[in-house]
Amino acid sequence: MTVTSVLRPDGIRVVTMNAPPVNALTVQGWYDVAAALDEAGADLDTKVVVLRAEGKGFNAGVDIKEMQHTTGFDALLGANKGCFAAFKAVYQCAVPVVAAVNGFCVGGGVGLVGNADVIVASEDAYFGVPEVNQGALGAATHMARLVPQHMMRTLYFTARTIPAKDLVQFGSVLEVVPRDRLDDAALKVAGEIAAKDTRVIRAAKEALNGIDPVDVNKSYRWEQGFTFELNLMGVSDELRDDFAGTDKSKGAAQ
Repeated sequence: MTVTSVLRPDGIRVVTMNAPPVNALTVQGWYDVAAALDEAGADLDTKVVVLRAEGKGFNAGVDIKEMQHTTGFDALLGANKGCFAAFKAVYQCAVPVVAAVNGFCVGGGVGLVGNADVIVASEDAYFGVPEVNQGALGAATHMARLVPQHMMRTLYFTARTIPAKDLVQFGSVLEVVPRDRLDDAALKVAGEIAAKDTRVIRAAKEALNGIDPVDVNKSYRWEQGFTFELNLMGVSDELRDDFAGTDKSKGAAQ
């Protein structure tokens, strides 16, 4: 996993995730994202952050294979704490975060994007929360920031995905552009923000978070509690084994 953070002369900091082949992040990967966002906000020269990814898609969630190839619950606890840290870092970053979403954005990816301030996406981008397929719960908090309640519930229960172009009508995605114009589109809106007085923008970010109707950090922790219950029941290992081609659940039963 590689997370790079580059501050441009105009005050736009570009944070890039690169974890081939599908940007499914390891436990350390989530903490690396969190650290990059925390550092960006603490740097007074940073006026706005563009969060982007290299590769086929923006983010495929947690690295389930890592989880299934470790004993006990260490990887599960690490992934949950790491996701919480990364999502929180995006939301509480002292400056606005513009998410530039390419290809797939599922599971933990929705957690990152749902907590961002502005979203631009490529024409091939789509979003989904397939957690139920792997015996987990989470990111409904963040999907609810992208689509209306009944749409969120449908996507959650069915594990369906929704294309980025359909989110423009809800106002959650600012615009959808061809893949080769994604970075330019993200930098354009980021540039508009960077052109403002950063002292005002930082105050505005804190003010807007303060009037949010839902405490996203507390809400997400509530969801995670049910994930832990499903793991204790053994349900999650069974479903993750099907996905990863492992037999961790059989070992736990012996």
